[in-house]
Amino acid sequence: MRTRATEMFGIELPIFAFSHCRDVVAAVSRAGGMGVLGALYFTPEELERELTWIDAHTGGRPYGVDVVMPAAYTGADLGAADGDGLRERLAAFIPDGHRHFVDELLARHGVPELTHDDTAHLLLGWTDATARPQVEVALGHPIGLLANALGAPPADVVERAHASGVPVAGIAGSVRHARKQREVGVDVIVAQGTEAGGHTGDVATMVLVPEIADAVAPAPVLAAGGIGRGRQMAAGMALGAEGVWTGSVWLATEEADTPPAALAQILAATSRDTVRSRSMTGKPARMLRNDWTEAWEGEDSPGPLPMPLQFMLIADALRRVGRVGHPTLTPSPVGQIVGGLNRVKPVSQVVYELMAEFGDTLERLNAATADDRTGRQIGESAGESAGRQGAG
Repeated sequence: MRTRATEMFGIELPIFAFSHCRDVVAAVSRAGGMGVLGALYFTPEELERELTWIDAHTGGRPYGVDVVMPAAYTGADLGAADGDGLRERLAAFIPDGHRHFVDELLARHGVPELTHDDTAHLLLGWTDATARPQVEVALGHPIGLLANALGAPPADVVERAHASGVPVAGIAGSVRHARKQREVGVDVIVAQGTEAGGHTGDVATMVLVPEIADAVAPAPVLAAGGIGRGRQMAAGMALGAEGVWTGSVWLATEEADTPPAALAQILAATSRDTVRSRSMTGKPARMLRNDWTEAWEGEDSPGPLPMPLQFMLIADALRRVGRVGHPTLTPSPVGQIVGGLNRVKPVSQVVYELMAEFGDTLERLNAATADDRTGRQIGESAGESAGRQGAG
């Protein structure tokens, strides 16, 4: 299949698969799409190991890396400090009341304390200073794409990627954000509707994709949000996209490292069981509604802190919850397509089913128009009818 996206990246299928799991990334790339590794949860040293593994397991197929360099966050004015110094300065912004709230929440659910040596990464890539080392590691590998998940990336990062021959993608939830991405030189815009899992805006994919496609033309656009089936893929491309950016559908694959407690919730959930919550990162992110999200919406909640303070606040709590696999306190980012994720499949089968249903959808639409003449007649008839109603 050929689109501007497949031509740009040298891939066979216009399917881009975001995952924090290297096995998923490699499997999608081997299947003809482009796997994109979410770098957020890795230190630079860990990311180096992950990318070295992917290099050896993609068969030379292209893959990408996604970093998080938010355009706005608390502490952005602290300068280029990093490491313990930045953590300490940011930690001073976290109120004691919020710490007590988290401790009491976990105590009510019987979640034990961590051992002394069992600590979590507090900042990871939630700031410009902590994401830049990830960018440098990524560009030291033969990646085919560098993506930024929150806001327009810094112009110098885009220039650095371009100097290495790597195209840059940016995720946008509004036309305004998409235009900002293009102003700094981003090559591909991911138009992500509110149905998506993780950080997302409040405009639906059906509305957002054509708006952004028109606003940034001729730059290629990828449709994201609510895409886990071939019919949804066809819809996104009919709206003006050159391919699709997917995420949630890979959580329920054999290759994924989704925690058992989270996977059980995902397989049992309906499409109405998600909520946009700031309880994990401080910015709105779609995740499963459970005791964690409900607690942060409760009357006694102090309210989530802004990014990156919220994640710093809950980092140890997430590690404690993950250690015991607590079924109702596991924050689980996932999109509204979760209602269709009811069994675990291999990545190769998901890719096959996506493309098979996509092809069936195109055949059905082609049959509905029969030929070019019939299609023109349908359009002309509709136009004439609308004209008569307007005149009347």
